[in-house]
Amino acid sequence: MRIEKDTLGQVKLPDNVYYGAQTKRAVDNFPVSGLRLSRRFIKAQGTVKLASARANGSLGLIPKKVLKAIEKAALEVIRGTHDRHFVVDVYQAGAGTSQNMNANEVIANRAIEILGGEKGDYTLIHPNDHVNMAQSTNDTIPTSMYISSYEGVRDDLAPALNGLKDALKKKSRAFDKIIKSGRTHMQDAVPIRLGQEFGGYAESLHNDMGRLQHAARALLNLPVGGNALGTGINAHPGFRRSVIREIQKITGVKFKSSRNLFEGIQNVYPALELSASLRGIAVTLIKIANDIRLLSSGPRTGFAEISLPAVQPGSSIMPGKVNPVMAEMLNMVCFQVMGNDTAVSFATQASQLELNVMMPMIAHNLLFSIEILSNGINAFTHKCIEGIEADAGRCKNYAEATLAMATALNPLIGYSAAAGISREAYKSGKAVKQVAIEQGILNEKNADKLLDPIKLTGK
Repeated sequence: MRIEKDTLGQVKLPDNVYYGAQTKRAVDNFPVSGLRLSRRFIKAQGTVKLASARANGSLGLIPKKVLKAIEKAALEVIRGTHDRHFVVDVYQAGAGTSQNMNANEVIANRAIEILGGEKGDYTLIHPNDHVNMAQSTNDTIPTSMYISSYEGVRDDLAPALNGLKDALKKKSRAFDKIIKSGRTHMQDAVPIRLGQEFGGYAESLHNDMGRLQHAARALLNLPVGGNALGTGINAHPGFRRSVIREIQKITGVKFKSSRNLFEGIQNVYPALELSASLRGIAVTLIKIANDIRLLSSGPRTGFAEISLPAVQPGSSIMPGKVNPVMAEMLNMVCFQVMGNDTAVSFATQASQLELNVMMPMIAHNLLFSIEILSNGINAFTHKCIEGIEADAGRCKNYAEATLAMATALNPLIGYSAAAGISREAYKSGKAVKQVAIEQGILNEKNADKLLDPIKLTGK
């Protein structure tokens, strides 16, 4: 064990941990969920601390040997070497002060060790005076949240969405000649091609991706350099520009300084905008997953227009049953994302005066949504969409049987007369085409031409 001191007094710590007194107090004070902020967030914290040290070093504010030690320790945090020492619960001190100090203490103690000192000897490198120089929780936590969320969208979610969109487009092309009945209000509608249906799914994801990219661009504006409230108190006049430049070098992303640092610290609207776009994606995915479940329902008593890959047995009591489990999984993911968005929305509006103190929970929900959406979409794409097969014969039978075929007669005999044909077809169990011929409205040749389901689906 070792003993460290903070402004409240002494704290006992295991000697094999890099975190310090303030982190230990947070662990004791907030035994809430067992949840920790994600690897991406910790990596972003390491990025901010590394960039800040380099900025302060370039301004001549940190001795070179101290800078080198902090650099090495921060790089190790970025690589994930010390993740087990980031131990603060998601539900913690407001704004993330405990999370910020967790990073400061881990990097400081590891840097002290690199210099040959003993952990806790803050005369060599101090968590606040050196690692946290020219920074505050209030600007580093939203900055870490934006960096980690942007990288999560870029590296995980956007590729996953693009993969699903491409898989749906491929199915759209493969199913383009398969004619079927459309359905509105869960009732028969005019014919449509199965490929057109899948093409609609792909386009909806394309639109969602546009909204996601727009939201992600807002994350490029970082409030770092604003310090406690936006005034930049205790920071060198050149720090703000220098730290942004260093973050750009480390990440390879063109992050920039918030146009107004006071607004950037008062609010976390980029997080709200991103969360809303994730909710929109979830809504689209729920629609697609539910359609897939309907279209594959059966196999004997449902639509059964498509069949899904059998990835696992579906029942513990009914032998041979296979369920649409990948679509069910995706629905669960999306419901969770929508719940996360509700939490983010309430937390975002909880900003008061100069600060939003709900940032740890906001960051957790954002990054959790990005993670489960990315993983859920990838699994759904590879284990469901890519293996879908169509029953062309069943689809054709539905297309020819739909009573909405009478719609094609509107220009010839008018809506009311066409409705009469439809009612007669329903009562008699005959096809619209057959009734139209029997009533002398069309001869067989004209009926074949006017009521050709494929022609009715357009180009």
